[in-house]
Amino acid sequence: METLPGVAPPEQQNTYFYIGQHETKRTVPVTTELAEQAQDAGYDMMTRPITSPGFQARVLSSVDAYYESVSASSDANAVPYPLIAPLTPEDTNLVPDDTMLSTMICCTSPWIDLASPDPVIAHVSRQVFNHEVAYAAFCGVNNIMIQGPNLEASSVVSQYARAIGHSLEVGPYINLQILLPMQPTERKAAQDGLSLAGRARDSFKTLQSVATDALWSWDTWDLIRSTCKYHPRLTVALEIPQKLPSSAIQSRWFSEPLRTLMIPESTFVHNAKGFPVLNKPIQALLTRYMRLKTVPWIILSNVGPIPGQDHPGMPVNLPSRSISPELPTPAQSQSKRKQQQQQKPKDLTPYLSYMRHLQRTQPPRPIIDRFAAGYQDFLQSPLQPLTDNLESITYEVFEKDPIKYEWYERAVAAALKDLHQKLQRPIVVAVVGAGRGPLVTRCLKASASTGIPVQQWAVEKNPNAYVLLQRRNATDPLWNKRVTVVKTDMRAWKGPLLSADPATPAKVDILVSELLGSFADNELSPECLDGVQHVLHPEHGISVPTSYTAHFTPIAHPKIYAELLGRGDADKDKWELPYVTMLHQYDDLCISAATGTPDIQTAWEFTHPLPSAILQQSALRRGGSVQAGGSGMVGGDGWNEHNARFCHLRFTASSRGVCHGLGGYFETVLYTPEDKSKKAIELSINPNTMEEKSKDMISWFPIFFPLKTPLTIPTASEIEVSMWRQTDDRKVWYEWQVEVFVSVNGVRQRVATSELHSSIKNGCLM
Repeated sequence: METLPGVAPPEQQNTYFYIGQHETKRTVPVTTELAEQAQDAGYDMMTRPITSPGFQARVLSSVDAYYESVSASSDANAVPYPLIAPLTPEDTNLVPDDTMLSTMICCTSPWIDLASPDPVIAHVSRQVFNHEVAYAAFCGVNNIMIQGPNLEASSVVSQYARAIGHSLEVGPYINLQILLPMQPTERKAAQDGLSLAGRARDSFKTLQSVATDALWSWDTWDLIRSTCKYHPRLTVALEIPQKLPSSAIQSRWFSEPLRTLMIPESTFVHNAKGFPVLNKPIQALLTRYMRLKTVPWIILSNVGPIPGQDHPGMPVNLPSRSISPELPTPAQSQSKRKQQQQQKPKDLTPYLSYMRHLQRTQPPRPIIDRFAAGYQDFLQSPLQPLTDNLESITYEVFEKDPIKYEWYERAVAAALKDLHQKLQRPIVVAVVGAGRGPLVTRCLKASASTGIPVQQWAVEKNPNAYVLLQRRNATDPLWNKRVTVVKTDMRAWKGPLLSADPATPAKVDILVSELLGSFADNELSPECLDGVQHVLHPEHGISVPTSYTAHFTPIAHPKIYAELLGRGDADKDKWELPYVTMLHQYDDLCISAATGTPDIQTAWEFTHPLPSAILQQSALRRGGSVQAGGSGMVGGDGWNEHNARFCHLRFTASSRGVCHGLGGYFETVLYTPEDKSKKAIELSINPNTMEEKSKDMISWFPIFFPLKTPLTIPTASEIEVSMWRQTDDRKVWYEWQVEVFVSVNGVRQRVATSELHSSIKNGCLM
């Protein structure tokens, strides 16, 4: 478990910044006194090396001695590789100390080279690395930062990744952070004389001419974490440069498990008054990154030593601290106040002060982020309201939406106006699947605002919700006993009884429902509305909603993939289920060049009411007669096959990456007024249209269709997705498959294919 600060409380509107201090070359040993001085200065944590400069000198001397032995020997193969003896007290001042280690990030030696193509250097580096990690684990260290491999073509990253994977097995509580830049930078050759990399033999540097690009740093991380099988204790420490890379690269890193943001002194600029500040793009990046569910720590690198570190125990002259050991006299206090007014104390930690200023001035989180705190990337199985009776708290969550019910009220009001002109009588309105009655209330409000009388019905199968509906009808002033509450499955409802003759139920003029799921049809809205359509007036009846569409796009979501992978073999169906989740820490793989927005395409559409001929054919097939045309494609009589769907969509990858699954969304048209000058009333969770159609709506989270094996996506490759909505007359399920194609010398070739995933075992029962 981590002992450093972790997830910020969800109720916090502005996230607290957990800020640490790092020096690439500490000039004093890290002691309890120094840690206390760091906290007194305002830092939450600090870094410390595991071993001392003396250990570095001992290792480099052993390598130099090896090379001398090789030069003096007639047979180089007869000289054994150097062996690094275990650590001694002179090699490290790290000791078990729960109090101090809880605010420390230990750093392995940056002068080793685990990815060296030179076998001698790699061998020695592994020994040093293993000594350090094993000793840190023994001392109870929780967090270790490891310098990433050199981003050069000659580096053997697979060798580095294997060493990281092995170290994760050393201690069950160690969390490893790989320190990497956002994009490759020029290697600092000045330290070669003091590093193992500088001692690599030229004969092993043979791949320098291979070209890399701005994604090479992420590519390196992708190989490391894939080799380590998305280990939950392996994260990224990302170094933020002064000039940020493209927004695509920023988004790619956003989707990765960021534990630390390393901000060197060189990333800051100085304003007109000489104070260090961060430029606007970096401020925006921090705002975005600090809204992750697990808030990254911020480490300030080489921004100056801990105040007073050269004089342990001595009071530090910080602006907020008095150094007088005795209480001042009134005259001394007055003199001191005048002095403070004339000259402010020097800020000994200006970089830290600026970061605290950024923390205080963070913009408030959007409404949907505040609502979804704690639900971000949390996987939930879709609801099955047809087979399960929902709890009151579930209804209550939906009812908190500030947008959805207002839009429903607008839609019903528009429909009332259009029908009233034709019918000139009270309009029969029925809410099917009424739940606790929020839509009933909105229908009554629409009636009041338009002045058009209605005969209101509420149909609900949940016996517990039925009790509450009756109570509301008796006590709610707006309802005022004007609502007829019916307990039944909507598909079995005969229709409203408007006369004394129960054998002649009337028809409904406006049928209102909120049966949609995150993929529109995944909670069986088509089947439910088909089943109740017989009560809707065949000539002028209006369904609210009138239509809905499902949409999806390929995405990278290593966090969700790692979570599913970590569930082990006990959950055998975990890859065959779509999950409802507030997608947050992900990256869109396909961006439209024309609009700069994610390429989210339409899978299929459902409209209501259906043409009568389709329902008549469905009723004919239900009997299984010869005239019905035989059985369905996947079982049953095939009476529900008109609600089956298939799509095959093609996307183009805007940059290379890894596809972990599909992000799914929906849009719905509640009602389109007959007056063509008025816009349709719509709801949307599609990121491309939700701002325009239903900003700040929180009722639905997106849906995620996972892939059991992630697919590597080359730049400009084509991603083809096949998706089915299947039914056997008893349940509905989804099937999905992803293929990747590239063109080589003008020939299109398939380079990757996922399994055919199917949720048939966990389909929605009808």
